[in-house]
Amino acid sequence: MAASPSAAPAAAFPKMQRKSPTEVRAMDFEPVDAKTREQSAAIVEGVKAGGEAALLDFATKFGDLKPGQKALLDKADLEAAWARVGTEVQELLTRVAGRIREFAAAQRAALTDVDVPVPGGRAGHTVAAVEVAGCYAPGGRYPLPSSVMMTAVTARAAGVARVFVASPRPTDVTLAAAFASDADGLLAIGGAQAIAAMAFGIGGVPPCDVIVGPGNRWVTAAKAIVAGRCGIDMLAGPSECLVLADETADPAIVAADLLAQAEHDADALPILVTTSAELADAVDDAVAAQLATLQTRDVAAVAIAKGLSVVCPDMDSAVAVTNGLAPEHLEVQTADSVALASRLTAFGGIFIGPNTAEVFGDYGAGPNHVLPTGGTGKYTGGLSVFTFLRIRTWLRSDTPAAGADREAFEGLVRDTAALARLEGLRGHERAALRRSDNATALIAAAELEAAEAKDE
Repeated sequence: MAASPSAAPAAAFPKMQRKSPTEVRAMDFEPVDAKTREQSAAIVEGVKAGGEAALLDFATKFGDLKPGQKALLDKADLEAAWARVGTEVQELLTRVAGRIREFAAAQRAALTDVDVPVPGGRAGHTVAAVEVAGCYAPGGRYPLPSSVMMTAVTARAAGVARVFVASPRPTDVTLAAAFASDADGLLAIGGAQAIAAMAFGIGGVPPCDVIVGPGNRWVTAAKAIVAGRCGIDMLAGPSECLVLADETADPAIVAADLLAQAEHDADALPILVTTSAELADAVDDAVAAQLATLQTRDVAAVAIAKGLSVVCPDMDSAVAVTNGLAPEHLEVQTADSVALASRLTAFGGIFIGPNTAEVFGDYGAGPNHVLPTGGTGKYTGGLSVFTFLRIRTWLRSDTPAAGADREAFEGLVRDTAALARLEGLRGHERAALRRSDNATALIAAAELEAAEAKDE
């Protein structure tokens, strides 16, 4: 067990920046900054052009691999790590993977195929998983087996045929988590270079149809760059946690939850939005007191200094600020948490009530912990089985011989032809009319009309 750090004076630690609602609205929360995008683009293009040799060069340069070290670990390697971690860790990983899988399976069951009647036939959609998924799990500062399971288990629950994980400098626990998730292999490389490898199929990983998972700003930028060549889940960058609280909240709990996210990364963003200046002051004091003995304080203190403490005149203002920020994680710690939650419209995941720790979501209570950051929660949600599914529509015209069904089909033909004619697409019009019982006469009439219109 690691020794506890010696306590430091609370006064030695920074406070979150105190901002007004107006100041927060004026802030720019661009999910991918221009410099990071430029740096990531150079790496992505380098891997694309240089193939596996370039991938390994970048991996060695950035410390993912030592020269000559195996980059792609197969199922046998993952199983060997599973054996090394021992029974206690195996049972823990099995329990957490099971909870993630159960929730994901319930989501998958909520979406079914559709088959409905349309004029002259039937139409519908089918739901099918993509063939190959790439799952990124950060591993630079801390091993994150939870992210391995959140991504790979969910992909398998969706029905993905082949699942590959990428994570730099994986520990045995990370590899064991990949085994528990039934991954086909793990690329021991991170950063933009790993995203490029999964997008283009380099280094033994097949080209991935979808790439998912959280990461630092270079990973996030790389995902934005390859989007289009393959699908991505969202822009899931450095962690964010916003606690919306009133005077009833416990400052020590609020501080603990903000620090839990701050310790992820120096770029993490902890935010307090409150209607109580007294609570904001008390949270500042509690953060400093807890930082004094926190083993990860060197990272957390940097993030706290970048964090925001927003005191609002009333709850309407606090709700507006919160919805405007659209945080990755949103905790509601107020006297009426359940009622207030219904007014919150933009977030990645919401945690309702003071006893609902965001870290429960991080570690597999059920819902996925891969969530949108940088304000993108205004238009997208978190990772789920739906991320890996394709909804593909189909149409079948039976062209019935007679009766009401035939009349309905002829109506479809006429409407299609009329719309095509309005758009000036006469070939579309003819293609529709060819399906009519009166095709020859109708096409002749259409051509005559077109000729007369041209003469005019």
